[in-house]
Amino acid sequence: MSTDLPLLGVKVVLIDDSNTIRRSGEIFLSQAGCQVVLAEDGFDGLSKVVDTQPDIIFVDVMMPRLDGYQTCALIKNNQQFKNIPVVMLTSKDTLFDRARGKLVGSDQYLTKPFNKKGLIESVMLHTKQNTGA
Repeated sequence: MSTDLPLLGVKVVLIDDSNTIRRSGEIFLSQAGCQVVLAEDGFDGLSKVVDTQPDIIFVDVMMPRLDGYQTCALIKNNQQFKNIPVVMLTSKDTLFDRARGKLVGSDQYLTKPFNKKGLIESVMLHTKQNTGA
């Protein structure tokens, strides 16, 4: 396996209403070999999850229309998608926020602004890409 592309072939859906966050996430993940699909809100994100069948989903907590908690709950309550890891992206990193994320089934909390290392480590942790296989 190439160390230049440690996440080659991993499918990621990144849902965030911030164009800056979407673009930086896409760049970081693409550089590691991921196939990245972007969505700007929860509704758009849910349709991309259905179309893509991703290995992992990153979802912003604060979004218009359908927030990250609602989006995560809908994913986790669906038989077809409930085993896909969901990582919540937030600038609000309080105990309450983490507890609410756990209640809806999120697998991890990542504080924004995230960096490339944190994003890649999250994908490796949840997609078993860290085995070196």
